[in-house]
Amino acid sequence: PHKLHQMKPLASLSLDLDNEWSYLKTRGDATWEAMPSYLDCVVPRVLEILARRQLKITFFIVGQDAALEKNRSALRQLSAAGHEIGNHSHRHEPWLHLYSEDELEVELANAEMHIEAATGVRPDVFRGPGFSLSETTLRVLRRRGYRYDASTFPTFLGPLARAYYFMAARLSPEERAKRSKLFGSLRDGLRPLKPYRWQLEDGSLLEIPVSTMPIFRVPIHLSYVIYLHALAPWLARAYCGFALRLCRISGIEPSILLHPLDFLGAEDVPSLSFFPGMGLSAASKLGCAEHYLERLQDLFDVRSL
Repeated sequence: PHKLHQMKPLASLSLDLDNEWSYLKTRGDATWEAMPSYLDCVVPRVLEILARRQLKITFFIVGQDAALEKNRSALRQLSAAGHEIGNHSHRHEPWLHLYSEDELEVELANAEMHIEAATGVRPDVFRGPGFSLSETTLRVLRRRGYRYDASTFPTFLGPLARAYYFMAARLSPEERAKRSKLFGSLRDGLRPLKPYRWQLEDGSLLEIPVSTMPIFRVPIHLSYVIYLHALAPWLARAYCGFALRLCRISGIEPSILLHPLDFLGAEDVPSLSFFPGMGLSAASKLGCAEHYLERLQDLFDVRSL
């Protein structure tokens, strides 16, 4: 009984391995076509932190990165270290909800093929870029044997994030139309925080939402804490501690999301200086990440998805 009392609730940790080119592409910057990459820099940095904290997490990889020989050494390190490998689409276009069923089949198959070639693992777990999701996507995932989807983001702030994005991006009217549902709608804030099953025609598929703060439904993943850290470090620490404790009190086993830019400073990727939080140095961000992970492990038994 004493041991049971000491057992921590679970939490899960995942990282969407969006690359430099994908941020430029989403912004409408034509330099993305050269496929600039920071994977050789960020992957060893993240793996070193995770190894020191004895953490195994889920990495969602973009197929287009895995298709390029220059990225394969970095990506192979992820599976070699024992982390779960997921599919983050092939072309990282945050409008998968506009794809037809046939287009989705090709998109997922291409990503699977290249990710398996790079890592030795055929992914059977999925997160859509930009939290893009549709019933068609779920149906195709189920048919292709996926174990779960992790694309939902239960927050009311999606339209606000989209408005900020449109202000910063250089997009044609056609590109704006494609991105019109980027980051979701107000209705997404009503989605469940706990895992659940989508009921589909031919069965069901597990959904593991990216956690937001219980009650308030505001984002709690590391990128937002780093943004607060840039305003005031004490505010970031207070927000992080409050959010994680509220999850524990509410019985939410949080699924926490990481991004490569959480571990990269302004000096590492000058081309992304427009991105929120990129005014901070790598040392400052890494200190914030270490604090976040320490608080998370204090309160929860942290695993891959």
